[in-house]
This record gives sequence, C-alpha cells and structure tokens, in this order.
Amino acid sequence: MNAKTLILLAATLAGGAAWAGDPAAGEKLATAKNCAACHQRLVGGDGSKLYTRADRKVKTRAQLASQVHFCSTQFKTGWLPEDEEHVVAWLNHRYYQFK
Repeated sequence: MNAKTLILLAATLAGGAAWAGDPAAGEKLATAKNCAACHQRLVGGDGSKLYTRADRKVKTRAQLASQVHFCSTQFKTGWLPEDEEHVVAWLNHRYYQFK
C-alpha cells in the first residue's frame, strides 16, 4: 500500500461522518478529466448508470474512496489526496448519499 493510499484511508476512517471534500470542486475535477467518457464505455449510453445500477459494487463511503483512488491511479489523473476527497464528496452528494 503506498503513502497516498494510506493517507486517504486514514482520512476516511478518522473523518467519521464528516466529509472533508467540496462537492462543487469534485464535479469540476471529474468533468475536467472526462470521467463520464470511460463510464459510458463501461455501461453504454448514460455513464451515470454506473452509480445507480442495482448491482453497483460501491456500498460504503470507504469503498467509494477506494474506487476513486483506483480510477485516479489507473488513469494517472494527477489528483492529490484532497482532490480525490472532493470527487468522493461530489459522487456521494450526487449519487450515493452515504452518511
């Protein structure tokens, strides 16, 4: 596990119910990296179906943070841990509503 992953995991676990990220900043980051294009390739048509499908894999805040980190790493977004937190906050606000 690399240092970035450990920091993100620690922030997620220590944060309790509070989200450190800014949903508006997260939306801008996800839009700038065109995350929707990849999601559209995965599910076809509307890429947001990835978040709303009945069999979605992400079921907790920790899993959401882990998935954002995975995508960020795989696609070399250059996001800092706080950028990932913003994206997580936006996805949670828009689609997941984890408490």
